[in-house]
Amino acid sequence: MEHPFIKNKKIILASASPRRAELLRQIGLKFEVRPSAVDEGKNKSESLKEYVKRVALSKAEGAAETCRGERPFAPTVIIAADTIVVINKKRLGKPESPESATAMLKRLSGRCHTVMTGIAVCDTLTKKKITKVVETKVWFKRLTAEEIADYVRSGEPIDKAGGYGIQGRAAVFVRKIEGDYFNIVGLPLYTLYKMLMALPLNYIKPSC
Repeated sequence: MEHPFIKNKKIILASASPRRAELLRQIGLKFEVRPSAVDEGKNKSESLKEYVKRVALSKAEGAAETCRGERPFAPTVIIAADTIVVINKKRLGKPESPESATAMLKRLSGRCHTVMTGIAVCDTLTKKKITKVVETKVWFKRLTAEEIADYVRSGEPIDKAGGYGIQGRAAVFVRKIEGDYFNIVGLPLYTLYKMLMALPLNYIKPSC
């Protein structure tokens, strides 16, 4: 399926996330994966919404820098995102060990948390930049110690914000959600589509 916003444009996903790549393929986009490493430390003065938006934009801008001077010329759109899990106004990152994954799952057990994703779309020719933040509420069932241990042993929590993946085995932990399911996976597709549609459709190729 060809979309008007990608006609004659190169698409770059500034993320190494296999889940985000799969979601882009799901909506028919052809793209290049070009991860962008940025400092993901949070400034004390910024809110969590400001934080995920800034990190997503920094990833997009970093990938855009790699496009400078590329030949042949190709109008390029960069897509970047940053997802965090928030509970009691505290950010949960990706667990670095089975022990930290266990601790995160215990915190989420029987409670509601928020999945927050910052998205950035950058057009390298027009220099237009669009950023959005999407939030989804997730309610977990009360988890038993055995359920947590079994899930951690699967290895699935290690590379995921909050220590779980709703698209995997942890789907059975979720009682209900309020908001965009794909946001929990890592890329809210409806919002991304609207952002891409807001980009200019026509380009004039520069003479140099």
